[in-house]
Amino acid sequence: MITTAILTISDKGSRGEREDGTGPAIKEALSSEEYTIDHYKVVPDEKDIIEEELLYLCDELKVNLVLTNGGTGFSQRDVTPEATLKVIQKQVPGIVEAMRAESLKITPKAMLSRAVSGIRNETLIINLPGSPKGAVENLQVVLPALTHGIDILTGKASECARGNEKK
Repeated sequence: MITTAILTISDKGSRGEREDGTGPAIKEALSSEEYTIDHYKVVPDEKDIIEEELLYLCDELKVNLVLTNGGTGFSQRDVTPEATLKVIQKQVPGIVEAMRAESLKITPKAMLSRAVSGIRNETLIINLPGSPKGAVENLQVVLPALTHGIDILTGKASECARGNEKK
């Protein structure tokens, strides 16, 4: 099982002014046979708070996967990528490159995403869009590779992927 945390970044959601539809949509998109949701929280668009929560999830809870949603656009309050970059030790650009490439087939606005992905210790962090539809579409792009990547990250598998490639 892949231990997972969902972190929704939303000023209005954190104040109770808007119900979070994206966190539950992400949870629904994950297979209950492969993923457990060990933590779910809504926090405001505050860089320090996001960083603190990411450090808690990676260093104390030690979940395998953190899926953030929200705060990846052009708004002055959108600081999720900056907070993520502050806590990760290695970037994983292929994940967000794949998400943007697929999203561009749906909307040209996909190129406006500033999402990042990276590793801290044995945790993979992926920034997803704030909308339920966008978050699930992006997550579905990377799900086929996540189990293998996390198995490598946590030492459960080697990096050899022969025989597993799509033809």
